[in-house]
Amino acid sequence: MTETAPAAPPPLRQHQTEEATPPEDFATPTPRNGGGAWSGLRPLLLRLHFYAGVLIGPFLLVAAVTGLLYTATPQIESVVYHHELKVTPHGEPKPLAVQVESAREAIPSGQLVSVTKGAGDSDTTRVTFNVKGLPDGYTQTAFVNPYDADVRGTLRTFGEWLPVRAWFDSLHRTLHLGEFGRNYSEIAASWLWVEVLGGLALWLAAPRGRERLGKLFVPRRGPKGRKRTLSWHGAVGLWVSAGFLALSATGLTWSAHAGVNIGKIQDSLGGATPSVSSALGHGTQGSGSAGADSGQPSAGSSATQVDLDEAVRIARSEGLRGKLVISPPADNKSAYIVKENTRHWPEQQDSVAIDPATGKVMDKLVFDDFPVLAKLTRWGIDAHMGLLFGLANQIALAVIALALIGMLFWGYRMWWLRRPTRAGGTRFGRPPARGAWRRVPGRVMAPLVVVTAVLAYYLPLFGLPLVCFLLGDLAVAQVRRRRRTRTEARAEIPKEMAR
Repeated sequence: MTETAPAAPPPLRQHQTEEATPPEDFATPTPRNGGGAWSGLRPLLLRLHFYAGVLIGPFLLVAAVTGLLYTATPQIESVVYHHELKVTPHGEPKPLAVQVESAREAIPSGQLVSVTKGAGDSDTTRVTFNVKGLPDGYTQTAFVNPYDADVRGTLRTFGEWLPVRAWFDSLHRTLHLGEFGRNYSEIAASWLWVEVLGGLALWLAAPRGRERLGKLFVPRRGPKGRKRTLSWHGAVGLWVSAGFLALSATGLTWSAHAGVNIGKIQDSLGGATPSVSSALGHGTQGSGSAGADSGQPSAGSSATQVDLDEAVRIARSEGLRGKLVISPPADNKSAYIVKENTRHWPEQQDSVAIDPATGKVMDKLVFDDFPVLAKLTRWGIDAHMGLLFGLANQIALAVIALALIGMLFWGYRMWWLRRPTRAGGTRFGRPPARGAWRRVPGRVMAPLVVVTAVLAYYLPLFGLPLVCFLLGDLAVAQVRRRRRTRTEARAEIPKEMAR
């Protein structure tokens, strides 16, 4: 959303049009009214916006394209895996224990992780196993027809994602490059908000008359050229800026480096996401309300323990609804953990811990009781993934991704249109003039440096590229200074000889 001060155009020649605006048009403007904080800060912001757009743009473009592809995965999965996901209801469902045994036969080498009971009568039951040899985070899931315990298929899953969504999710997060690949998406998230806020400042602070105020929001019409491209870049960016900022913030929350720092800050503010405890504490052998109603024996009895169906019934009696994920006890000191897993509005994320011997509810967690920051994190992540508001959420994400692609295209086009055309060969547009920081008042520069240093500490993939920008800029300046000095020295030789 770069905005430049208007300048009087030079006379046009046959080989020079508006698309070939001379480099002086992008130079640092002269301060008005004797200068001020903004007149000194604007050239610096303009230079940062330009360099970040040119160099970080490829990361943002990849993130936008892969994110756009990801938005369509729910519909793709519903078609590709319809056989595994859906059944025709007939009769009464088989006990979950029977369904799990069928799944064990299909995945004999697996270690049971969880059983997911669908929210609808036509949903299959998912039985998930850890299997040796799978990549970290991946499991093998059997999809069982609950009415006849027939296994309709097995798939490699990543959390709750099926292979199609897991593939696109990995593409968007890591480009299938593992932990190293996560750096690309974190760089994009770390710099998107910088570009957006900087662009908003440049666009909104541009001098305009009252009759031109509407052009803040409405792209300009007319002949193709730099001004029209700038208008689209600025107006569209203004409309979609809130979406860009939301994606940047939510993307950072689970990034590799910044995410850890954000998590520490969130924990220190009492906003950590809580969870129920699976450990069986002392004094749990009495019969709670759920255990008494179900007629379950005490822990010291040799009778049958609470089975999966009974754990589901107890969880339902505690108010849990929708899709339920049941994690069986890992050992004789652990409880059943039953969690809701409905990730659309309103969120259903309640969970309970159930004593497998007595049926007593040992611990209960209700999403309404989550800390505000934990709720915001959950909502933000689910919105980022297109889950919170269903199809509307997916469409909004697709629009934001397309807008970001358009913003990058217009930004690079403006750079190309500023290239000089009088000289031969292919040349790029000239960047804003160097040395803008010298014109920033000290009362502004000092806190700006402090804030930037703090952000660079907590967002390392914002700080590291920024340092690279500065070092690269200094290196280029030094090379050009030496060339200029050498050229001037050569020019002095004929003068000395003439004397």
